[in-house]
Amino acid sequence: MKEKFSVATLGAGNRGCAYGEIMQNEKNAGHYKINAVCDINSEQLKKAKKIFDLPDEALFSDEESFFAVKRADLMVIATYDKYHVRQCIRALEMGYDVLLEKPVSDSREEIEKLLEVQKRTGRTVAVCHELRYGPAYEKIYELIQKGTVGDIFAIDAMERVIYWHFAQAYVRIQSKYNDVAHPVILGKCSHDLDLLYHFAGAECESLSSVGGLTCFRPENAPEGSKERCIDCPEKEVCPYSAKKIYIDRWEEKGCPEFIWPFNKVSVKIPNTKDDLYEGIKNTHFGKCAFRCGVEKNPHVVDHQLIQMQFKNGITATLKMLMAGGSGRRINIFGTCGEILMDERSSTIEVMRYGEEKEVIGFNTIIERGHAHGGGDERMVEGLYHVLRGECENRTSLRESAECHLMGIAAEESRLAGGATVKVHKD
Repeated sequence: MKEKFSVATLGAGNRGCAYGEIMQNEKNAGHYKINAVCDINSEQLKKAKKIFDLPDEALFSDEESFFAVKRADLMVIATYDKYHVRQCIRALEMGYDVLLEKPVSDSREEIEKLLEVQKRTGRTVAVCHELRYGPAYEKIYELIQKGTVGDIFAIDAMERVIYWHFAQAYVRIQSKYNDVAHPVILGKCSHDLDLLYHFAGAECESLSSVGGLTCFRPENAPEGSKERCIDCPEKEVCPYSAKKIYIDRWEEKGCPEFIWPFNKVSVKIPNTKDDLYEGIKNTHFGKCAFRCGVEKNPHVVDHQLIQMQFKNGITATLKMLMAGGSGRRINIFGTCGEILMDERSSTIEVMRYGEEKEVIGFNTIIERGHAHGGGDERMVEGLYHVLRGECENRTSLRESAECHLMGIAAEESRLAGGATVKVHKD
């Protein structure tokens, strides 16, 4: 049985490098070895070279050279959304197993095609639904399976996206990568849809969805504002000011060497104030959030509501919206009580009817890394055992297909004015 898996990473941005850093940490260094990295951005390659201590011959700036020969056992694909299926098919047909960043696709046809290739090749595809490995979410699933609050009949979920992250990920970045990004409901909430499917324990039969873009429109820009935050008279007071988000917050945090979100504005290690200023002066990160043009993209929303009917009778709602603070909130209703998880309070409340409320603090169940609730590191560790055939693939492509079909149906419904849409087409 294989003891160590070689890795080739396609896409050396924040997520691609994050998985690589976990793979080479003290716990996992004996399980994985990073052989090659490919990215079309030369600065990202320089960053990867330094992080992973790679020779120049292990760095590739174009996909064709990277795919010229099979370079490893496992490929990590963390590129632009719309490239995922094409690149994953190519990797599978070359004999790679794949760790695939989400969202996988916004196309029913693409998902079916990828499933067919995965089945034909027999290779493993693990999709990056890290929350399935997050201890808090594992605890919720355990409580449901034990029947702690009886039979589940309804779930109410909320994904609160903190305002500055929304402006970064779904406005500023979207303005640059508009043609290679998927709808916001898939980009941000494929995790949430996957959890709802997981907790419900059945496929979603039908859903309806409404929502839209209210905030990030030119008419909402402050009077006298400019195209770039650095030139704007409102840069010290506007909540979406790039200076406030990327310079002031960086200084408030003690000028960290290289952490998210500042390392997206400058990929030079270490980050410096001058480099961050250079980033907001010359890249999309410094654009006025109201003047990025995302109002022209029908798939960019800052709030969306989905109502779902699952095949086992469970109903669910999901609200995604920009908010003053981040954090998921999931309320699960059963015949004998309810479960309430709130990331803001870092607690799970278990309320059985007629009994005292039990409060479970996250600090009692999360032992290490808090990225995605501790899920990132545990997913990479779990993948090792999946590749060795020692456990099931929790985030298989087949499992992931369900939440993607739900997201696709939700966008179809929203664009049709909230019409009910069947998730699985006949």
